[in-house]
Amino acid sequence: MDKIKGTGVALITPFNQDLSIDYDGLENLINYQIDGGIDYLVLMGTTGESAVLSKQEKQSVIAFCIKINNGVLPIVLGIGGNNTLSLIEEIKNTNFTGVDAILSVSPCYNKPSQEGIYLHYKMIAEACPLPIILYNVPGRTASNMIANTTLRLANDFKNIVAIKEASGDMDQIMKIIKNKNSDFVVLSGDDGLTLPMIYMGAEGVISVIGQSHPKSYSDMVSFGISGNNKIANQMHYKLYDFYGPLYSEGNPTGVKACLELLEICKCFVRPPLIKASDAIKNEIKSLLKKGKI
Repeated sequence: MDKIKGTGVALITPFNQDLSIDYDGLENLINYQIDGGIDYLVLMGTTGESAVLSKQEKQSVIAFCIKINNGVLPIVLGIGGNNTLSLIEEIKNTNFTGVDAILSVSPCYNKPSQEGIYLHYKMIAEACPLPIILYNVPGRTASNMIANTTLRLANDFKNIVAIKEASGDMDQIMKIIKNKNSDFVVLSGDDGLTLPMIYMGAEGVISVIGQSHPKSYSDMVSFGISGNNKIANQMHYKLYDFYGPLYSEGNPTGVKACLELLEICKCFVRPPLIKASDAIKNEIKSLLKKGKI
């Protein structure tokens, strides 16, 4: 599925100081992605703080993003959970107009077996009218979807078209890439590992840093995919120093601080997250002043 190759960005949800949604900031952010050459937008993921948005807020943000994007970029919608039956009902009752695919995270907290994970995604695949991107992020779910489960799902369901792999386990990722069918897309879920994964056969990324650095990061990905490794490597190391401060106090705390410094939107996050410390803000500010963007 070509629409989800290249650089997708996991959009933040900007907030005002009173923690209401900052729609002006969100509009600035979407236009910044479009102007920066991003390939597609991902809504309602971890980075979008979907866990602390009400159902009504989610619907409002999704509708607003679709309106501002106006069909320019493909849109992927994050829709997942650890209550499989409830999730299926949510999928059946969702209006997917303006959405090109869904991103669905492997169940968290329950710690299901591999067969349980397979069943979860089987039920999603049978209920969802759109292409599905699997999402494996053991650091958040406390459960790893192993390569064999990913490959089994990819082979058994035509609408399971990709995986966002954020396990950080390069051996597992290589096993998926080596044994997958040619149409199944492997995407990086870890900004710092994107280029090594591309060199192994991945075809893109769903990125956090891409929204603060849309042109430089999407260019790096494009150069990597096209085989221009020397330039891609140079760009990777130019961005490398950002990876620490953008993540050290949680996501999206760091990238929101960076976007505020870039005057795109405000840096407020909702509890239980807190704003970036002055130390992190100053570190990011110093990197921006050095032209590392």
